[in-house]
Amino acid sequence: MISNTQLALSLLVLAAYLLGSIPNGLLIARLKGVDLQKVGSGNIGATNVFRCVGKGWGIAAFVLDAVKGFVPAFFFPRLLESAPPWLGLACGVAAVAGHNWPVWLKFKGGKGVSTSAGMLLGIAPAAVGVGFAVFALTVALTRFVSLGSILAAIAVPAAYLWMNGADNRLLASALVVMGALVIFKHRANVGRLLRGIEPRIVGKK
Repeated sequence: MISNTQLALSLLVLAAYLLGSIPNGLLIARLKGVDLQKVGSGNIGATNVFRCVGKGWGIAAFVLDAVKGFVPAFFFPRLLESAPPWLGLACGVAAVAGHNWPVWLKFKGGKGVSTSAGMLLGIAPAAVGVGFAVFALTVALTRFVSLGSILAAIAVPAAYLWMNGADNRLLASALVVMGALVIFKHRANVGRLLRGIEPRIVGKK
């Protein structure tokens, strides 16, 4: 355990950002000889790995990206003797920011869905369960990962507010902002969905 100092808090948030900025999808694709930024959607996230590298590798990328959100949100506050109540949220948000704007890739990263899910699992597991159910059902019915992600981004803050009200206004506000960010990062997908040209996760390779 380390003492609760301003320096320690700052270092933990910075470490969360650096952990979040590890481009798991890009690294996995490179192991298979694929430049993820030049195929499919060009995104470094798990969905593009799923489409362009393979189902198993896409699942691996999803899990790894979720872990890098969960670890800072759940474990980093436990490294301090007396962590402030906002530290888990701050570290989780920093990890998501690292995934979306990684310093290693000139701040051009993924859309933050997997990392956000992992972070939220560490601080609001019940709401994440609802969001995951919405995501899974949507993808199963439509085969659109993007649509599942967008609806899950709406479902998580809605579920949290329904179950907890405004008891934790900071967390509730953060969930709303994060959901809005996920939707904003999917704005191109929204356009393709409206035009009927969004690719599904199955079909011709």
